[in-house]
Amino acid sequence: MKTTLSSASAGETRRIGEALGKLLEVGDVVLLSGQLGAGKTVFVQGLATGLGYEGTVSSKSFVLLGEYKGKITLYHADLYRLDQPEQVDDLALEELVVDGAVAVEWPERGGSRLPEEHLVVQFEVDSAETRTLSLDPKGQRAVRLSEGLMAAAG
Repeated sequence: MKTTLSSASAGETRRIGEALGKLLEVGDVVLLSGQLGAGKTVFVQGLATGLGYEGTVSSKSFVLLGEYKGKITLYHADLYRLDQPEQVDDLALEELVVDGAVAVEWPERGGSRLPEEHLVVQFEVDSAETRTLSLDPKGQRAVRLSEGLMAAAG
């Protein structure tokens, strides 16, 4: 059940992420896909804010994994620099979802090494400011997240 949301600015993308962040629970996995500059990290900033994190969230292109403690911990993985899908194993994502939620940028670089149940948020650049965010849930919990986000954003 794919659905879409529109964003007219980085601030709006952040607010959509914040709405989803308020819904996240331990074990949730959000995969963020789209070209460079599409708004994935801005969305993660919103996720962290929605979870009550008050610090700075930045791109993890060089660090691979960030950790933001709010009402639950948000782990932010960026797979952009990975050469092989097997390198995802070093991040131990399956262990992280036991005590937090995980947001993964560039999930296509992880191949089949990512959790089966997840919510994909695909970012399409429409113009310099506008984006279309397509939600594609895999699994019952992801469907509930998608429906909750559509209700909150609608």
